[in-house]
Amino acid sequence: MFDMILSIIMFAAIVLLIGAVALFRKGMTKQATLMVILAVVMAVNVAIWLVPDENGTSPAELVSEAGQ
Repeated sequence: MFDMILSIIMFAAIVLLIGAVALFRKGMTKQATLMVILAVVMAVNVAIWLVPDENGTSPAELVSEAGQ
């Protein structure tokens, strides 16, 4: 379940980037810039959950182990 949530977040970040490119082409730079910032924040949040710590375990692994 947790993997699915992370996948949806990354999918939304990709869609935001595609939408930002479309808005840049239309000349709506302020909205496009905000969309890019949001996509980067979402990707960084997913990375925080997936990057392992010094022990080799990621927070996502700890959540999945606690749920079982």
